[in-house]
Amino acid sequence: MEELFAPAFRRFVKKQSLPLQLAIQDEVDGIGDNPGIGEEKKGDLTGFRVHKFRFHQQEYLIAYEVAKANLIFVMIGTHENFYRDLKKYKKEFQP
Repeated sequence: MEELFAPAFRRFVKKQSLPLQLAIQDEVDGIGDNPGIGEEKKGDLTGFRVHKFRFHQQEYLIAYEVAKANLIFVMIGTHENFYRDLKKYKKEFQP
């Protein structure tokens, strides 16, 4: 599967410390190996999966989509306003 990264995902990762960037890369690799690892969302967020992981007592969420032969990493962030921002992203970028 080809891994694609949305601009919001890339921006978040770029701003983080190197240890967190490496932890994120490990999680992305894990999702690439097993795309079903994340929780499938329902309702407004149907089609997205969200994988949670912890780094230094902080929980991070990774939202991604499995589309044909692609794995699209849409967003990453802490829980605060994460789902609100994900809904906003879906409205803006998907018909």
